[in-house]
Amino acid sequence: MSRFAAPIAKSIWDMKYRFKQADGTPIDKTVEDSWRRIARALAEREPEHEDAFYEALEDFKYLPAGRITAGAGTGRSVTLFNCFVMGTIPDSMSGIFEQLREAALTMQQGGGIGYDFSTIRPKGADVKGVAADASGPLSFMDVWDAMCRTIMSAGSRRGAMMATMRCDHPDIEAFISAKSDAARLRMFNMSVLVTDAFMAAVEADESWDLVFDGVVYHTVEARDLWNRIMRATYDYAEPGVIFIDRINAMNNLAYCETISATNPCGEQPLPPYGACLLGSVNLARLVADPFGEAAALDEAVLARLVRTAVRMMDNVVDESRFPLEAQRQEAQAKRRIGLGVTGLADALLMVGLRYGSDAAAAQTEEWMHQIAREAYLASVELAKEKGPFPLFEADAYLASGTLAHMDEDVREAIRAHGIRNALLTSIAPTGTISLYAGNVSSGIEPVFAYSYTRKVLQKDGSRTEEEVVDYAVQLWRDKFGDAPLPDYFVNAQTLAPSDHVKMQAAAQKWVDSSISKTINVPEDISFEAFKSVYLEAYATGCKGCTTYRPNDVTGSVLSVSEQSETVPEAETGAEVIYMSEPLDRPSELDGATYKLKWPESEHAIYITVNDLVVNGHRRPFEVFINSKNMEHYAWTVALTRMISAVFRRGGDVSFVVEELKAVFDPRGGAWMGGKYVPSILAAIGGVIERHMIAIGFLEGEGMGLKSDPKAEVVNLGQRRGPACPRCGQYEMRMVEGCMTCGACGHSKCG
Repeated sequence: MSRFAAPIAKSIWDMKYRFKQADGTPIDKTVEDSWRRIARALAEREPEHEDAFYEALEDFKYLPAGRITAGAGTGRSVTLFNCFVMGTIPDSMSGIFEQLREAALTMQQGGGIGYDFSTIRPKGADVKGVAADASGPLSFMDVWDAMCRTIMSAGSRRGAMMATMRCDHPDIEAFISAKSDAARLRMFNMSVLVTDAFMAAVEADESWDLVFDGVVYHTVEARDLWNRIMRATYDYAEPGVIFIDRINAMNNLAYCETISATNPCGEQPLPPYGACLLGSVNLARLVADPFGEAAALDEAVLARLVRTAVRMMDNVVDESRFPLEAQRQEAQAKRRIGLGVTGLADALLMVGLRYGSDAAAAQTEEWMHQIAREAYLASVELAKEKGPFPLFEADAYLASGTLAHMDEDVREAIRAHGIRNALLTSIAPTGTISLYAGNVSSGIEPVFAYSYTRKVLQKDGSRTEEEVVDYAVQLWRDKFGDAPLPDYFVNAQTLAPSDHVKMQAAAQKWVDSSISKTINVPEDISFEAFKSVYLEAYATGCKGCTTYRPNDVTGSVLSVSEQSETVPEAETGAEVIYMSEPLDRPSELDGATYKLKWPESEHAIYITVNDLVVNGHRRPFEVFINSKNMEHYAWTVALTRMISAVFRRGGDVSFVVEELKAVFDPRGGAWMGGKYVPSILAAIGGVIERHMIAIGFLEGEGMGLKSDPKAEVVNLGQRRGPACPRCGQYEMRMVEGCMTCGACGHSKCG
């Protein structure tokens, strides 16, 4: 009997978390092998706990973050930490580019990073000693964005970045409007650091100074600036809002650090070089007698699971590699962990509660209180055994905003024995690991859709369909057959924005870091009602707010009628398809060979692109790149293999062209055909693009697929997601602050 609750769960495990040899041969024969690998690795220094660790992992009860699940016990040189905030950016050219180098090293190992760009002088400010004006932080963000495009994170996932800027920086208005350009800063999530003083000025309708280094550059009306933030978010889904003073006031470590940035999805506010690892308790697996009269979360199992998870995560701090020594030192000094939950909405359904109701909010607060209490007590026990974190100071630690409302017996235990981990709780994005766990609801988000159809192209060219059903809905079907779902079954499309805020605020009370949460709002929400969502989030104690309103720039998520159990199926008119395995290569393929002469190079490069015909449509299938110049040998072979591997997986592979054309050579590019080409790789990208246009795969230069998958509307009146850039299916949705594919788990920020 399979451990996997759904076919997609096994697919995600095989694709993302299964340990394999370099040639793809599985080392983990079963998911039990994966659990044993992780348990053994995290118990290396205390093998007596290996079986307890395995039991926690078994049946997906505790879900370490993807970095741990994929990397622990493999011997690979990757970080097991998900979240990093980089060092403070100095206001100097050398300092800025040193930070750029550190960012590249961190993303190379798979870390998502956050930066506060408020420390860079505004555009037009004097640059002393060189008789020039500063270009401002936005120009340097463009450099970071270009760098991120060229770095492939560990686990074949592109790096994700968060950029923050204070609400009183002189360039804040340019920062707010940056995402109005659909082609700019696409590698960044962006958030404004909003202070309590600014919110007070908004409420009082006062003026607001924009200041850098003690100099007032401009004075604006606070409400006008707030409205600009809100309008950009309303129109383009960014920037988000981070209530930075609340974060610092509530921080357990306020006595020894100041926070001004977060990781890409916002659940980890961190100091310079701060790092945090993540993991989630799967509440959907802990409900006894689901949908029955005695349905309830098994609190004894929850308590035991939380205590084991804390020990496992504390061990990760010592077992992980770090891209930078400063990150290792920061992690060791404070031993931050981010234990959270997933499957909350499913668990609430199983005990008969409507997500967003007062009863569900109260139950969520109670569950989160128990998790926080058990986590802190477990960390105290670890402190008795192994010592508290090095920077622990009892009085200062217990004076923080978070500890002020902690249970008195927990406070006394901390005072008496210290605590091993400075911060312990966080609600992380869990899109992919939730699919791996059987499509449980993600994090503390509501159920997005009760079910949808996933198409998989097989090796023989046929297509199979898999229904992907929410975990709680499948349990209901297993127990009651075709009986209609009760009224308390709600999804993200039918909830009022205030219900989202209520649930976020209920969870935040017992989360010492922060929460990755998206508040879905209808497209036709009025601007005034939209602004009230943010004011409600501030008033109810949230540390930040991220909304998603369907729009032309970011695309529209799929909506489902309240009565419908199924997501309308979209056709793949352009044959944008996902191949579970690469197609077999026919014995003969048609193609074309192109000669590329790079200026000042002794030998030409020859590029052959061969095509496959699928259902009457030609698409690129493989690439060969050759040159007599032996200096080119290694990278041309690598490029040949990587591009061909991508092409053979199917989907919208036009992104390969985009990525190649974005590569710039620091030694300089060349003029070719009247155009400046920034590197030889960009020139190769141009050749492949021209081939795609010639065979009809692209409509024109930079214009994507000939038949735009977003243009096919199947069910009139229903909004649907854009096609996934990885698998081509129409299951992209905004979850926990990040566009995520429900079919394959692809996400730009993990």
